[in-house]
Amino acid sequence: IDMTKKWQYLCRCLLVLVFIGGVIPAKAQLVERVCRTDYKISPERKGELLLELDNISFFKDNEFAGTVIKGYSLPGLWIQPKFVYYPLKNIKLEGGVHMLWFSGAYRYPSVSYQDIALWKGEQYQKGAHLLPFFRAQISMKSVDLILGNIYGGSNHGLIAPLYNPELNLTADPETGFQVLAGAPWIDLDAWIDWQSFIFRDDTHQEAFTVGLSTRFKLNAPSSTFHCYIPLQILAQHRGGEIDTIRESSVQTLMNGAVGAGVTWNIDRRILKRVNVELDAAGYYQQKGELWPYHKGIGVYSSAFVDLGNFRVKMGHWICNDFITMFGIPYFGTVSTKKEGMTYDKPQTLFYSIEYSRMFGKHYALGLKADAYQFFPGTMRSANGELTSPGSTTSFSVGVYFRINPSFLLKKF
Repeated sequence: IDMTKKWQYLCRCLLVLVFIGGVIPAKAQLVERVCRTDYKISPERKGELLLELDNISFFKDNEFAGTVIKGYSLPGLWIQPKFVYYPLKNIKLEGGVHMLWFSGAYRYPSVSYQDIALWKGEQYQKGAHLLPFFRAQISMKSVDLILGNIYGGSNHGLIAPLYNPELNLTADPETGFQVLAGAPWIDLDAWIDWQSFIFRDDTHQEAFTVGLSTRFKLNAPSSTFHCYIPLQILAQHRGGEIDTIRESSVQTLMNGAVGAGVTWNIDRRILKRVNVELDAAGYYQQKGELWPYHKGIGVYSSAFVDLGNFRVKMGHWICNDFITMFGIPYFGTVSTKKEGMTYDKPQTLFYSIEYSRMFGKHYALGLKADAYQFFPGTMRSANGELTSPGSTTSFSVGVYFRINPSFLLKKF
């Protein structure tokens, strides 16, 4: 599709969003809520055994231009049927299966995550991508401990240069250990996601990611002007002493961000709130030669306004030698489309509009359109050739439907 047709397509999608927002009553949370899960345990549920169905069905079209990333579409769904049991007023147990299915796909990697890295295994599944699901949670006053499948994805609240929201659709449920804490002055999420286990004499590396996402609240979130300081850290280690890999056997990669933000809680009929945030991000390759740069920095600025059913957001990103592990590729200096291609001080302007509506307590519809204007700066190919191409415009549109009903089977 040429650029004129791309913009026409995007404008049509935006008009559809505006039309839907006008004809559907304003009973909405924003589309990011479609991908988040409330982790709080209700003490009154002690003794309940439930059958719960969790699902996101989605259709997302990525029309990407330039050399950063190839375009693709995501038609499919994931579904988690599971039993939920509350043996005590502060303990919750969940067990079932997680299934990912893409329309027309019949063969899936046993491990499905964002970057296809050296430690991935070669095993495949047929029909659909299936994994066991189990979560054990204990709540102790203001601290929750989670073992097994943790509350991952957008629940961590990471900024786009560190985490691509699309992974809520395609990534495996994160598995490991998590600590969630809340206090009047801080919200804390610390976790370890074990992504690759190895046996003795295995042919791939073990891999795990350690994360910390905190928000220091300088005043009450309900204040007219709420001020906060976010701090986010990701570190992925790839290694293992019992595999058969002897060369380049250890890699340790880090991403982090710290910033400041202000939310103006207006709470009018249409104009609900305005938010502005500025973050400084960093990248560090502590061990290994997996990426071409050992350290880099970036600056991420964003602002959004909530207008009734809608959130309109825009921002800017500039970086130098920054590489993102799980973030949107337009917030990095490495091409995922052309091997060995890098960018010198690239910049990205981004815009989005999103809409969502809750249907009762367990159903949510979301629509979102994003546009990225990428300025590559000086581009270096794998053979060292330097070029200075012009900017490119890319966009994506998506429709999402989340269902999460539960059925009481027995109360003991």
